Amino acid sequence: MGTSRTKGQVEAAITEAITQYERDHLGRGPKEAKTFIVENLVIIRLQGILSPAERQLSAEDDGVELIKQMRTRLIESSSDDLHTLVTKETGVEVVSMHTDISARTGERIFVFSLAEDLGATF
Repeated sequence: MGTSRTKGQVEAAITEAITQYERDHLGRGPKEAKTFIVENLVIIRLQGILSPAERQLSAEDDGVELIKQMRTRLIESSSDDLHTLVTKETGVEVVSMHTDISARTGERIFVFSLAEDLGATF
């Protein structure tokens, strides 16, 4: 890879890129975001991602499931963009992406599996 950036700088760049992505495509960014590079995984934790309307809906019957379904569909429809974002910031090809959201806590986790052990390059 031959990057001159530190692990912390790459993690921060991914966090900034994913936060901007959430703002651009979902209308608002998370209250908090943090990225962790662990071997060939990039783990991103977003907190405070629900809109006020979604928070209200999460208190209703079936509301949590509706929020999860909608947010999952939105992410799946833009998974190529997310793969490209992580590949661009890491310099390593993304093999797969996994994500889940808690509509109760307003937290989303992304896990990107990379083709190489990025953590070993730092």
